[in-house]
Amino acid sequence: MILENETKLNFNDVLIVPKRSTLKSRSEINLFRSFKFRWSPNIWEGVPIMASNMDTVGTFEMAKKLRNYFMPTVVHKHYDIKEWKGKGDIDPNFLIPSLGAQDEDLLKFKEINKLYSKNPLPFLCIDVANGYGEYLADYIARVRNEFPHTILIAGNVVTREMTEQLILSGADIVKVGIGSGSACSTTDITGVGYPQFSAIIECADGAHGLGGHIISDGGCRKVGDIAKAFGAGADFVMLGGMLAGHDESGGELIKKDYKSFKKFYGMSSEVANDKYNGGLKEYRASEGKVLEVPYKGPVEDTIREILGGIRSTCTYIGAKNIKEMPKRATFIKVNSHNYQ
Repeated sequence: MILENETKLNFNDVLIVPKRSTLKSRSEINLFRSFKFRWSPNIWEGVPIMASNMDTVGTFEMAKKLRNYFMPTVVHKHYDIKEWKGKGDIDPNFLIPSLGAQDEDLLKFKEINKLYSKNPLPFLCIDVANGYGEYLADYIARVRNEFPHTILIAGNVVTREMTEQLILSGADIVKVGIGSGSACSTTDITGVGYPQFSAIIECADGAHGLGGHIISDGGCRKVGDIAKAFGAGADFVMLGGMLAGHDESGGELIKKDYKSFKKFYGMSSEVANDKYNGGLKEYRASEGKVLEVPYKGPVEDTIREILGGIRSTCTYIGAKNIKEMPKRATFIKVNSHNYQ
């Protein structure tokens, strides 16, 4: 048994300190970033805030709208090839397929790629709930060998050493987050997890030392949390719950007491297993929550609030763009019980 004594932090345990700034207006802030990668020769440019690959968030409809803001969508893995056909009107630079780590997943990616032969998809997200199995690193190496130009995203992990392992195996970007998602109950069920703010700091440090990048996946419940994730060193931030409940989101629309809601659930929940896996297997426990999110209408209003909030953070700390945020951000620890 090993006990680490250092306290790890979540987003609500810290605040960003304002600093003297020469910036006069939010309009001066550039939210675009240009990325080069360790393995893929591709260069990607855009706003590094993305929709999660949950079937109630990562939809083709969401991808069409987020593309207008130069933001990518990681499309959920349960669309079949027939549903992928006819989606050529979505810019592939902002459309990221997600798949598991099985042979059939690789075959499916090959089929999806054929649909985009004239304008190839630059990304692939290899997504498993537990990124600590040796099989994932082996699978990443296999995919890297077969698709040397593809920008590979893989995860999820929460520690420096496994972030480094996935990058050395062939991942360009590592997805960081276990137990922090608003619809995730992994920590409640298993006792496993890692506070997201500390996970970002440690995993980003490991990734950047190897020429890799990370996505902060989970834990953002407010716009300020996205700013904190960037300030902590995240290259990309993935959103689930914050993008749920919109017209473009999946999920059933429910009306109760003259109010409207949309169903939002974790992809390891019993609902998701019933929908896609023929039910929850006897040897498994549900590690996802089922929530009813207030209906929010079109996603554009939420996106504008998010982008406006990030610009405002930048003006408070004197960062001209997202890339400068870690250099300009100073954090203080606060009593999270008093900070709402």
